[in-house]
Amino acid sequence: MRKPMFQVTRRQAIRGLLATGAFGLTVKLSGCSNSPTAAGGSDTLTAGFIYVGPKDDYGYNQAHAEGRASLDGLDGVKTSEEASVPETNAVQESIRSMIDLDGATAIFATSFGYFDPHVLALAKDFPEVQFFHCGGLYQESVHPNNVGSYFGYIDEAQYVAGVVAAHTSTSKRLGFIGAKPIPQVLRNVNSFTLGARSIDPSATTQVIFTGDWADPVREAEAANSMADQGIDVLTCHVDSPKVVIETAERRGIFATGYHANQAELAPQGYLTGAEWDWSTVYKNYVSLLQEGKTLMNGGIPHLVRGGFKDGFLKLSPFGPAVSASAQQAAEAAQAQLISGELVIYKGEIKDNQGKTVVAGGKELGQTAIELEQMNWLAERVMGSVG
Repeated sequence: MRKPMFQVTRRQAIRGLLATGAFGLTVKLSGCSNSPTAAGGSDTLTAGFIYVGPKDDYGYNQAHAEGRASLDGLDGVKTSEEASVPETNAVQESIRSMIDLDGATAIFATSFGYFDPHVLALAKDFPEVQFFHCGGLYQESVHPNNVGSYFGYIDEAQYVAGVVAAHTSTSKRLGFIGAKPIPQVLRNVNSFTLGARSIDPSATTQVIFTGDWADPVREAEAANSMADQGIDVLTCHVDSPKVVIETAERRGIFATGYHANQAELAPQGYLTGAEWDWSTVYKNYVSLLQEGKTLMNGGIPHLVRGGFKDGFLKLSPFGPAVSASAQQAAEAAQAQLISGELVIYKGEIKDNQGKTVVAGGKELGQTAIELEQMNWLAERVMGSVG
């Protein structure tokens, strides 16, 4: 639906205020390193959230928006949010307005491309505001001390989805549509494939990278191409899985979801999905901030990571096509991931060029830095990171 002509974005509003001289100087908030209060002595913690896409995208941005919504009603907490902020200087305009207009002392920047240079630049301009970035890798002594990074080991849920996919597929040919060959995406491709191959070592995964986080046309083309090739289970890592899931349902094949629950989009073919539960993450941060802990005083870790065990993620409910044996295998794998009995990246593992990337007898646990720097595709993944 088209927006009303009189509706302005947060970025447009601050441009107008600046143009009329309403802000002579950029406001610097104080007291945040010792207290979570905003400027003016209020006891309210104000946190700003920005998303790269719409809040109802059935995907990445919706998952974050649902996490933010979980803060509604908490005592002493106020939030502001802006959706569809591109990975350009618009990021800095939106964040500045949240600080200047809303009094935000904590910023949650949720898109990968927000980190460098935008979050890093603003962190230097606002040393007493805390910036929490989803997916960035904070480096001590390199990045500003008021910057933190949070993310989850959602490849655990992708591994379990791969288990379900291999149980359900008759062709043993799976498809993965990814946005960009960055480590987080590659880790999901590989974990999904390793989960499938734990059930059937002959299973393959065809991967296509669209080149952008949101490109519905290319996502539809990739999904249809895979269906034409006889691939019978699709999954993805794009901002909104909606097109992929709906195309799979229309073509009569199966799908596993990502980011949020897309079951209503494919009532027949939806198997399960790898979902974020950002409510756990955001509530934990708010609790620490309200206790007066900060990134700067060491009370809040600069790197926050978690998986099933930590409540950072969950599985979508199993769909009608999931057999009892598939469900049992999935639940067993999830339990083993939570207990630590199952390590996804346990050698020997080869890439799809035949090179050993995890030596025999070696284990890369979820905290291994090598996994956050992944630049390879696993054996029996059809595709290239080039």
